[in-house]
Amino acid sequence: MFCDIVYYIYPCICFISMFKFKLVNAAPPPKKTMNNMIYITRTFERGRLGNQIIKALAVSLIAKKHNLKVDYCNKDLIEQLGIELFSGTQLHYKIRKLTDNNYFNVYNSTNINFALEPNFNFFQTKEITNLIYKHLQREKCNIIDKNPFKLRYDANNDLFVHIRLRDVANENPGVNYYINAIKNIKFDNFYISTDDKDHAIVLTLFNLFPEAELVEKDEITTFQFASTCKHVVLSHGSFSAIIGYLSFISDVYYPEYKSNEIWHGDMFSIDGWHKFKLDYSNNQQDRMDCITNV
Repeated sequence: MFCDIVYYIYPCICFISMFKFKLVNAAPPPKKTMNNMIYITRTFERGRLGNQIIKALAVSLIAKKHNLKVDYCNKDLIEQLGIELFSGTQLHYKIRKLTDNNYFNVYNSTNINFALEPNFNFFQTKEITNLIYKHLQREKCNIIDKNPFKLRYDANNDLFVHIRLRDVANENPGVNYYINAIKNIKFDNFYISTDDKDHAIVLTLFNLFPEAELVEKDEITTFQFASTCKHVVLSHGSFSAIIGYLSFISDVYYPEYKSNEIWHGDMFSIDGWHKFKLDYSNNQQDRMDCITNV
């Protein structure tokens, strides 16, 4: 009886095993190690969407060079922007931590025999973000084509100001940065986007520039609309950085910062962008003035 069962079931087990292997790993299997554990490179939901996009792009560039299979956090959401994230077929029996310090060693390697653990760094150094920016420039045709506002590219004289506040409001460059930038730009329409529309800085700007329109859209739509405006004024942080990276035909302005004191990396030092110098001694007074003037 048992032999009869084995006779009929065994071919089915073999067929299923072969089919499953083809789905999971089309490439030749890696050499086994003692623990026989196969690793896949994964990105986790650590930080807001701007952080996730930068990390995903940093990993994707390495994955494409080394044919790594990658499971990306929020892949479908990110690819709505027209940003393609690469995932190959190669799995490995080893895994190594990917960091800001070893990024280019891995990137420039002829081949690697390990998967990546990228979730302990944000990859926001000047060198890595410049690599990402140049990659997005090469892919801009696809990104522009996927943008529902694409007819606005190079067809307006609008100003978009992004104001990052909330948990890093104390790191904001101050209301005078925005006022000076706005007064030095000639524009037709004026849009403001922020994560705290009731903050004193935002209220001050609406008081001084009543023609400004508040943009309250989801993150993807905000990226897409903002990047089509002729003039883009950024804050600190990765969300602002992504707006800038996607603003292919815009004049981009950002506030000066001390790279050793800001909470993120040096991801705004992009050729062609305009840096506004700040008087750090007046930043606190900027905030007090904007509260007083509302």
